[in-house]
Amino acid sequence: MSDAASAAIPPTLSRVRQWDRDDPLGGFKSRFALPEEVLYLDGNSLGAQPIAAREAVAKVMDQWRDELIQAWNQGWFDAPERLGDLLAPLIGARRGEVLVSDNITLNLYKLLGEVTAVAKPGQAVLSEGGNFPTDGYIAQGFCRFAGLAHRWWPEGEALEQHLEGVSVVVLSHVNYRTGAVRDMADVTRRVHAAGAEVVWDLAHSAGALPVALNACGVRYAVGCTYKYLNGGPGAPGFVYVASERHDSAVWQPLSGWHGHAVPFAFDDDYRPADDIRRFRTGTHSAVIYAALEASLTLWQAVDMAKVRAKSLALSGLFQATIAEHLNDYAIVDITPAAACRGSQVALIDAEHGYAIVQALIARGVIGDYREPGLMRFGFTPLYLSHEDVWRAGQAFCEVLDSGEYLDPRFAARGSVT
Repeated sequence: MSDAASAAIPPTLSRVRQWDRDDPLGGFKSRFALPEEVLYLDGNSLGAQPIAAREAVAKVMDQWRDELIQAWNQGWFDAPERLGDLLAPLIGARRGEVLVSDNITLNLYKLLGEVTAVAKPGQAVLSEGGNFPTDGYIAQGFCRFAGLAHRWWPEGEALEQHLEGVSVVVLSHVNYRTGAVRDMADVTRRVHAAGAEVVWDLAHSAGALPVALNACGVRYAVGCTYKYLNGGPGAPGFVYVASERHDSAVWQPLSGWHGHAVPFAFDDDYRPADDIRRFRTGTHSAVIYAALEASLTLWQAVDMAKVRAKSLALSGLFQATIAEHLNDYAIVDITPAAACRGSQVALIDAEHGYAIVQALIARGVIGDYREPGLMRFGFTPLYLSHEDVWRAGQAFCEVLDSGEYLDPRFAARGSVT
């Protein structure tokens, strides 16, 4: 399958099926519940449902019915740490360095508060232009209430030009629009050398490609579990803090009772736990944690190197299948080269992009759309076959050639795009 990305001509169906027969990850597809006749290329927004998740949720519902409040001592209360330890090897972290809790928004706020608590007066928080909006919004909001300066690093400019007077930089490892991957080790080294800290957003990295937080010298990161990790809608986020930064003398700003050193002592004064638990806030949902634990348990048998190889093969196969039509219809492929991309293909059609995606969805090929003009197609190796991707590419070409995307109904916007 490794030659799919470099094929000079669109591959044949028989060749694609041979790649599936040789696929070392092919057996995982049967462990997911997917609708019939749907080709799902949107796992970069919401992952598919693991079959085991339904049983796991049903078990928690039975616990709730039968054990009532006693179930908090039967695996519910310590789920944030337990799931963090399951997730840790997928992102190159050690046990005790990852906590599954809250969401990216709240976890980023926690880390900004922690890092800036020991920063020099007057230093700024730096956000990257073109990043997913919530990261910039939270940085702006945090600075507004903390009395700190907020600055932007414009796309295309050298990072070093903007690091003077900065205490912390918030960066995405994989760009949500283009899929471009940053060199985590190099960027981390350069930011640290400038006397600043970096918080990495792994939303489009975790479960999509190998991540090596410890090896890259990363001290802080956040991420989500509902995309490539298939935790379900509203699944919790995670926070990573390197073990050498587990200093209970520094408070993170959302000092909820579950982050207390002894939550059930019910002390009047807050005393943070001396490990990753101090990044907990309040009570979490045992139901949604059960669904995520089913997925993370499945992931323990996954080789991330094989995930990466298949991801690149699938995205390359999709590109090869649609390449001739992009020129014919003035659609621009902004996807980086294979070595520099995450697990998606990004196409721009400023005029018809939204309608093309809607026409594909009507055919059962689900991708997504982001303003302005961006069509995104995510490739999730555990439940997508090469034939799935080949057929999706064929449907893309047929939607263009038939002109069906010009039907006015495909231009009508929903609340969620």
